[in-house]
Amino acid sequence: MSEVTRFPAAGLRRRLASLSYEALLLLGVLAAGFMLPYLVIGLTLDVAPQGWFAWLHIFLLLGVYFVHYWRKGGQTLAMQTWGIRVVDARNDHPPGLRQAQLRYLLSWLSLCFGGAGLIWALFDRERQFLHDRLAGTRVIRIK
Repeated sequence: MSEVTRFPAAGLRRRLASLSYEALLLLGVLAAGFMLPYLVIGLTLDVAPQGWFAWLHIFLLLGVYFVHYWRKGGQTLAMQTWGIRVVDARNDHPPGLRQAQLRYLLSWLSLCFGGAGLIWALFDRERQFLHDRLAGTRVIRIK
């Protein structure tokens, strides 16, 4: 048995459940890393950032969150709960920095184009999302 097939691919329902749970957890990340600083800055300095800057801040904040956890052990808290992990498709190890960053960027495109990258999983032989295919990662089941 090769290293790549050592762990089975995570099922689509499990990954979508994890994605839903992740959305709830991200409320805490955004509250601590986005809303709180903007509240403090707004109240103390009486200024508000430009809209584009706020969106860039959100994009970078979420990027730091996801890339950090994917590299650390291949799992965010939601992924730990649902027993799944993102790995390099070649060796089942957590993705490297560039690979995790690419996965993050591509996942935004998967979501922003009407979820097309997620719908891709319905036609993929291993039910992987398009951003995983393009980034050379896969999501495996570990429980």
